[in-house]
Amino acid sequence: MTDSTRKTSLTGIKPTGDPHLGNLIGAIRPGLRLAESYDALYFIADYHALTTIRDAAEIRNYTRSVASAWIAAGLDPERITIYRQSDVPETFELAWVLSCVTAKGLMNRAHAYKAARDRNLEAGDADLDAGVNMGLFNYPVLMAADILIMDTDVVPVGRDQAQHVEYAADIAGSFNHAFGETVRVPSSVIPSEETGRTLPGIDGRKMSKSYGNTIPLLAPEKQLKKLVRRIATDSTAVEEPKDPDSSAVFQLLEQFASPEVTADARKRLEAGGTGWGDLKNELFEVLNPQLEPIRERYAELMAPGSDLDEILAAGAVQARARAHTVLTRVREATGIG
Repeated sequence: MTDSTRKTSLTGIKPTGDPHLGNLIGAIRPGLRLAESYDALYFIADYHALTTIRDAAEIRNYTRSVASAWIAAGLDPERITIYRQSDVPETFELAWVLSCVTAKGLMNRAHAYKAARDRNLEAGDADLDAGVNMGLFNYPVLMAADILIMDTDVVPVGRDQAQHVEYAADIAGSFNHAFGETVRVPSSVIPSEETGRTLPGIDGRKMSKSYGNTIPLLAPEKQLKKLVRRIATDSTAVEEPKDPDSSAVFQLLEQFASPEVTADARKRLEAGGTGWGDLKNELFEVLNPQLEPIRERYAELMAPGSDLDEILAAGAVQARARAHTVLTRVREATGIG
């Protein structure tokens, strides 16, 4: 499964909620495409989820759910490596080593930490660090360890997450400066607008769990139809011309329908005579057949006795073999062990 002639890509998936259509278009599909040209690894970042989740059953369920969803959406365990972060303890030893060469000032400038302090400032809280745990503060170091422990060349991220890879590169550089060229310095791959597009939610804003406006990837057929019908539209009459590009319904259709169907819908909207209700029906008829096999495979993987645990266990063996190689170099460079 490991191809030494190709560069390595690493995709991290945080198990903090059920995946939605925005995740499919913006993260899952672009991530899966990397397997076509890279030795691709995917990990479920269950320890990262501890910064916000305090329920053990929830962590277990989300970890299995996100792994099942990615596999159901097309991730092929025969071609790639998928594993749980928690199954690679070498990551956490490396995280401590990296923390010893990471400047606190760098962590002070991390987006997540600064955003937490800004929220406290806006709320008038005198303690700007209120509610900030060390997991949140040290998050970039653990993420750097996730990346460096796999000898990663590239990491696919959205533009708002690029800082994490930049930090990993900075930390790798600091380690190599202190101990000699030991760890690989990674770079980011940011999906193009076409392949990593942000989808609108049912209220027209960016589809996001924080807004509660998502269309779940695994929604049953009846729920899917109801959610599509709820997508916000304007009051333009059926017979009047409409602007497709300002319509959340059309933007969703554009991502899932064929170019021919999309072009026909655009033409009819611009000419007038097609109502938003008609377009929503078309969107549902396009979405449901594509999502049905994903739902079915997901249900199989989540069922007791499925092959999911075997897939993750096999991935852990492969991942630990890579991690052992890197950690051995790090120990030799630092004089530990």
